[in-house]
Amino acid sequence: MKLHDDNYRGFASDNYAGAHPEILDAIAAANGGHQIAYGEDLYTARLQEVMREHFGAQAETFPVFNGTGANVTALTSVLPRWGAVVAASTAHINTDEGGAPERVSGLKLLTVDTPDGKLTPELIDRQAWGWGDEHRAQPLAVSITQTTELGTLYTPAEIRAIADHVHAHDMVLHLDGARISNAAAALEMPLRAFTTDAGVDILSFGGTKNGLLYGEAIVALTPGVAEGLLYLRKLNMQLASKMRFASAQLIALLSDGLYLRSAGHANAMAARLRSSLEAGIADGSITGLSFSQPTQANAVFAILDPAVSDRIRERVRFYDWDRAAGEVRWMTAFDTTEADVDAFVAVIAEELRRAA
Repeated sequence: MKLHDDNYRGFASDNYAGAHPEILDAIAAANGGHQIAYGEDLYTARLQEVMREHFGAQAETFPVFNGTGANVTALTSVLPRWGAVVAASTAHINTDEGGAPERVSGLKLLTVDTPDGKLTPELIDRQAWGWGDEHRAQPLAVSITQTTELGTLYTPAEIRAIADHVHAHDMVLHLDGARISNAAAALEMPLRAFTTDAGVDILSFGGTKNGLLYGEAIVALTPGVAEGLLYLRKLNMQLASKMRFASAQLIALLSDGLYLRSAGHANAMAARLRSSLEAGIADGSITGLSFSQPTQANAVFAILDPAVSDRIRERVRFYDWDRAAGEVRWMTAFDTTEADVDAFVAVIAEELRRAA
């Protein structure tokens, strides 16, 4: 029984989108018969090979259920009980994971304010200090996000500079790749160019925001960096019994360029949304709207009167980012169409005209 309208589109999150048809086909193909449970199946074995094609022969992959599970389990695996993680204050592990790093794993988060969601060696040093001080949680890992929570991109050179700085202090570099496919599409580079080759030690690989029904993966990129993952995945309630279905989805995503096609389309729709609004601002048909961050992937951050935002939201759903500042976030997905974008632009323009 269908309960929703297939034609409805929102701009709140790429998580709103359903599963890509090719992903559903992969699940169906993996169904039927018996496969060994808990990751000893043929699909999970094949996923290891596929991930190594993208990240290098040393990569070890551990499918998990969701992004929070990937981040928390990955970071727990690389830190002792007294370890702390340096991250941007906007990082998902700090703002949107319900305290899971602290409550599930007892990790201390050492956060740094940034203008664009990106860390630099200099910003990391604001919290990376105090080694050997028994009164201070020891900063032993750094976590960055690609693309960031503010929709911005790290270049491979920027990540390499961070990695070199982190490793010089015997710290581990984690990358939250919830939207890693959007980054690859925007940079027009292989995945390993800004991960393995840039010095990232361990990666949370995202799939749900790019068309999977569910499922992410932890990918250990540096040999021996996370020897406890085999046990921690179960301990953190992230070990799927029927893992073949998570693995089959990730195989489909990473085969035949689906991850790039889907993410590239989402990025293009965000660019269309921004350029259409900028054109309206330029010709005077749209007033009372500005942008707070560059649009580098599939997110558009804008500032407008919260009262206007509320009226727009009655027609097309999206989220406030910083209501006090009037900042909102508009996200596009693999199934966002040009017609969806154009209709949303028309609604925004209409409500802004009403306000003016």
